[in-house]
Amino acid sequence: MIKGIGHLGIVVADIEKSLAALSEIMEFEKPAIKEFPEKNIRCSVLEVDGVALEFLEDKSEDGFLGKFGRKRGHDAIHHFCLLSDDIEADVDDLKQRGVEMMDQKPRIGLRGKKIAMTQPQAFNGITIELSEP
Repeated sequence: MIKGIGHLGIVVADIEKSLAALSEIMEFEKPAIKEFPEKNIRCSVLEVDGVALEFLEDKSEDGFLGKFGRKRGHDAIHHFCLLSDDIEADVDDLKQRGVEMMDQKPRIGLRGKKIAMTQPQAFNGITIELSEP
C-alpha cells in the first residue's frame, strides 16, 4: 500500500553548482555526493524537515536521465517518489489499473532499495517512482 511521498528527484547539469545555488537560498549541511561510475551518474540527497530532494547528475550519452536533461532541460523535476510497504503488490495493482510501467518488476535503485518507475505519460510527463521506505 502506498504510504506517502518519499522524495522529489531533480535532474541537474552540475550537482555541485545546484547544491551551492540552493545553499545561497537556505542554510543546510552539504550532503554527500555518491558516485555511480558504472552508470555515469552522481547522486546527492538533501533532507530538510522531513522533505527529501534527490539531485541526479548524468553525464552519459545514452542514460535515461541524460536523455531527460537534453530533452527537457537540466535542473528540472524528473520524478517524485511514493513510499510503498508492499512494492510488488503496488506495481501489480497499478498495471491492473492500466498504468504503464517502465519497470515491470521492482529493481534495486541507487539508494539500495527496491524501486519501480512508471512511464512519464502516466502522470502528464512526470515519472512516479515507487520505493520501499
